[in-house]
Amino acid sequence: MACIVHSPRQGCPLQKYAMPMPLRPTDAPPPSPPPGASPWLDIVQQLGAAVAGPLSSAMERIQHLISTGQIDREGLRALRESVGLAREAGMVSQQLARLGSGRLRLAHERLPLTQVLRHVLTHRSRETQARGVQIRHTLTTVAVMTDGALLFALINAVLDWALACTHSSIDLKLDLSPWPPKARLQCRFAHRSLDLMDDPHPHSEPPALRGLSWRLVELTALTLGLPTRREGEAGISTLTLEFPHTVLDEGSPVVDVERTRRARDYPLSGNSKPLAGSHLLLLSPDPMWREAVRRSVRQMGVIVDGVAQVEEARQFIAEGLPHALIFQQRARDPEFASLLSEIRQDSKDFCFVEVMLDNVPTQLSSACPDGVARVARVSLDEALPSVLMFEMAKSH
Repeated sequence: MACIVHSPRQGCPLQKYAMPMPLRPTDAPPPSPPPGASPWLDIVQQLGAAVAGPLSSAMERIQHLISTGQIDREGLRALRESVGLAREAGMVSQQLARLGSGRLRLAHERLPLTQVLRHVLTHRSRETQARGVQIRHTLTTVAVMTDGALLFALINAVLDWALACTHSSIDLKLDLSPWPPKARLQCRFAHRSLDLMDDPHPHSEPPALRGLSWRLVELTALTLGLPTRREGEAGISTLTLEFPHTVLDEGSPVVDVERTRRARDYPLSGNSKPLAGSHLLLLSPDPMWREAVRRSVRQMGVIVDGVAQVEEARQFIAEGLPHALIFQQRARDPEFASLLSEIRQDSKDFCFVEVMLDNVPTQLSSACPDGVARVARVSLDEALPSVLMFEMAKSH
């Protein structure tokens, strides 16, 4: 089985995607759209199933809680997982909505592909360790001409897809193709249990391989104009992405001038949210403070979680780093300093924003000795979105 994609289309920058939501065993897969139907019809059907399945499970747990007045630890864990899956489906829908606008301009800049890939792997190391998945990589140093935010999103989307489907370690390989040399990123993993590899009976392809996470990879690659090849054989899936505009020396490759001009001519649409899909964690014991921060970033399309204590933040981060941590000034104590140090060991450019009680000028991290950006609470609505844009772009 192979899937070849060669037709680029205009799109917009993305951020990290969430994992696809597996259907419950009692839920039938959505019917295939009729021939010639828009691919978006199939995506909407997949998205509906991804939301309905987890929410149905959550409703069953809630009804049991209402009728008995009790819920055990296992039931609480299952309820939390179901709500989390539905929320992740909502995160996917935000990204797909931005892709569907098709009128956001893309940058065309020289980027160190190897460094970007290493950065993503470092940022997500806690998550992969928590899942017990080993990522092995062989990376050739190479640079490409493309959009930085969308490249970052694409690599994250590939990891989401692989993590959702793998029954083994994940092998990443970055090299150059034969002449003409072009950068190639290959992702390889077992999509069925290693115990079944020698089973002579044929197996159908797992739904997750062609689910929402694959759609996000596919559409992001199309937006960037990257030829994409997905193959599956004997329980092994291999995805190969090829970068046409590869920088081979100090000069620049031939750039598609017409494509760049078209991208520049497109005005920013109402879906222009460069940080959409990014994940913010708020740290404060004050729920009104957390709500004020949520209101200030509501139009940015970001996902926001809140915790009251440093220990809760540590437990939250153990499952995977968010893209930024916004904390109240009074949260600073030795325990917080320890958490800050731990996070910087994983990601030295991680985005921290401290919300000050006093009406002080906004400060970027580069202007502060401790590398923490600062915003006054009275200036949240005006200052926080722009500070996040700058700080998170730097960390990417």
